[in-house]
Amino acid sequence: MKNILEKLNLTAPFNAVSTGQENWEGTGEMYQVFSPVDGLEIGEVKSGSVADFDKLIEKSEEAFKVWRTKPAPLRGEIVRQFGDELRKHKDDLGALVSYEMGKSLQEGLGEVQEMIDICDFAVGLSRQLYGLQMHSERPGHRMMEQWHPLGVVGIISAFNFPVAVWAWNAAIAWVCGNVCIWKPSEKTPFTALACQQIFKKVLVANDLPEGISNLIIGGRDIGKQMASNTKIALVSATGSTRMGKSVAESVAKRLGKSILELGGNNAIIVTENADLKHAIPAIIFGAVGTAGQRCTSTRRLIIHNNQYHNLVASLIKGYGQLRIGNPLNQNNHMGPLIDVEAVAAYQSAINNAIEQGGKVLCGNEVLQGDEYGSGCYIKPTIIEVNATMAIVKQETFAPILYVMKYTALEEAIEIQNSVPQGLSSSIFTLNMRESEVFLSFAGSDCGIANVNIGTSGAEIGGAFGGEKETGGGRESGSDAWKAYMRRQTCTLNYSTQMPLAQGIEFNF
Repeated sequence: MKNILEKLNLTAPFNAVSTGQENWEGTGEMYQVFSPVDGLEIGEVKSGSVADFDKLIEKSEEAFKVWRTKPAPLRGEIVRQFGDELRKHKDDLGALVSYEMGKSLQEGLGEVQEMIDICDFAVGLSRQLYGLQMHSERPGHRMMEQWHPLGVVGIISAFNFPVAVWAWNAAIAWVCGNVCIWKPSEKTPFTALACQQIFKKVLVANDLPEGISNLIIGGRDIGKQMASNTKIALVSATGSTRMGKSVAESVAKRLGKSILELGGNNAIIVTENADLKHAIPAIIFGAVGTAGQRCTSTRRLIIHNNQYHNLVASLIKGYGQLRIGNPLNQNNHMGPLIDVEAVAAYQSAINNAIEQGGKVLCGNEVLQGDEYGSGCYIKPTIIEVNATMAIVKQETFAPILYVMKYTALEEAIEIQNSVPQGLSSSIFTLNMRESEVFLSFAGSDCGIANVNIGTSGAEIGGAFGGEKETGGGRESGSDAWKAYMRRQTCTLNYSTQMPLAQGIEFNF
């Protein structure tokens, strides 16, 4: 891994603060970063402080004055070049994502591909930041809407997608004319440092000012500073619902803008008309992909009575065939959890489910042995539950799948919607009426609703986000770009008159 760090221009001492061109060691506390793959230290990072953050704000504001004057297609060209650099470094960055976070190498490479894809999307978007023109009720007047950049955008990302979610926000924010300050998870700083080094090459090659892309590695104090600072026009935060509520409160107090992508407690409904050959692999991947540490991971399985026993038996058989181990070995299906605290949360959730009457059908094991030396490897677990149990309504970032029965589709939808979270949802059915009810106003209350595919994953062309305690924000595709800009309504009077509202006249 040392060789990959060097290829990505990462050598000790690791600078925790960066403006894209100028890098400096943070003035906060030094801490060690360990890989969940083998428990070995990746390196030491001296975190940034509030004083470092204030310095970044100054650099960002200076850069914004220049960046916003560049035509949007030119900003898109810079993002295009960043995407090309990511293509060159895809293998190394993907391996670093896998080693630092613990997801499989295929998923690590896929995450870098998501970054490349959003850059491609943003390049096209840079020529499509459309406004509207409306007919005025007053003769000789024209009305129109136009969009302007906000300024400095703060991005708080989580460990489970250490680079992709940042790119979803940053690429769109950049083409809209904003500059960004990124606070990655302190659990996965090296992938963030690598991305900053890659973007630095583009800035230097185009003689652009520092401060367009900024990075600060730190803890909650930096996140709180970002949320409360009036110079941050928009805060986009990904993480737990608890964290999101804190960010939302701080931003709202100063009447700022926020995009929140928080917890998910995603369900798949399997009807009596489902094709199980399609449903089974989607369920397993959704439940165990990234070791159940995706916000879109499948956590609840709501099965029609007539399908229940066959489906559960097939899932138990499938779980028995999963290979768990070093995620850099492409023969393995699942790697470790992010750290031992996540393992403890996994064990606690299972114990709570058992105490509440749940029955463990498979899993419930922390793996031992030299190859699992980090202490972060566990077996994915299936638990038979009643939908009313308290544990079922909570999100645990681990591969725990709760299975339950239903008799009528309305009951299944009610069960699905009965949790506080509202991110992703899915139904497997070959019955058109069932699928249409699921997608109707009386169906799923989630931001994402799928038919005959799982809950996990999302294409960058669609707006990504959820409802209820998931936060309500949208990132990535569709018209999510509007959240990174301010709308302005303009009226132009080209007549020889000055008509006033309600027909009021002044006689001078």
